Amino acid sequence: MLHGSNILGHERPLVIRMSFTSCVQGTVCLPLFGLITCVFISSVFHFDDSTGTHCQVPNYLPSISASISLSPECHIWRFCIGLHSAPRFLVAFTYFRFYKTRFASKFPESLLSCLNLAFSIAENLGLLLLTYVSSTETYFVHKEGFVLFIISSLIYMMITCCLWKAIKKYSLNPDDAKSYHWKVRLLLFNLSFCAFAGFFYWKHNMYCESGSYTLFALFEYLVVFSNMAFHLTAVWDFKSREVMVISPSEDKDF
Repeated sequence: MLHGSNILGHERPLVIRMSFTSCVQGTVCLPLFGLITCVFISSVFHFDDSTGTHCQVPNYLPSISASISLSPECHIWRFCIGLHSAPRFLVAFTYFRFYKTRFASKFPESLLSCLNLAFSIAENLGLLLLTYVSSTETYFVHKEGFVLFIISSLIYMMITCCLWKAIKKYSLNPDDAKSYHWKVRLLLFNLSFCAFAGFFYWKHNMYCESGSYTLFALFEYLVVFSNMAFHLTAVWDFKSREVMVISPSEDKDF
């Protein structure tokens, strides 16, 4: 616990103080750890249950939905996603305030800032929905949560790239240019991985070929990893910022 920070001229004790970079890294590492752990446990201890499909052909990797629907994997995944969701909303609103300040009177950037916040929230809600309603419990709800997550994340990344293209145009900060270029690369990677995952999922269901579901699962991992990497670019966008939790003042004004 840190003490004695002077906020707006008043001595207010700090409860938590950390760099925004550490906050973002921790937020991204939680689902990364959860995913790797769940896939590992499913592959080692629940291989048949996590790789079996209606086609009854050999598969060698579990899909994410299969991995997070088993026990104890589902509890690990829900813990990690639940813990990371609040900082995700914090990052979303931080970006929104940043964009509104940067594009206060500019169109269409000001409108895109609002849409960016909406799709960021929708992405997080979709992730929470597919997390807490597993495919073995209510498949339709889980599928809708997955679709909401994928569509919202793609639109969010596209809007973000548009906003950072405008920022890079007038910025002399090399970190802004680096952030923009990596965002564009990761968006293209994510779109490519989504296309390959969709193709192999369709191929598996249409022809029941051995290995198709394995390739679907592999590209599904890559979709999630590229999504995480995209969100990690926030370390360049808010390098000098800090996150502070401050206890309320004991003085009351009436």
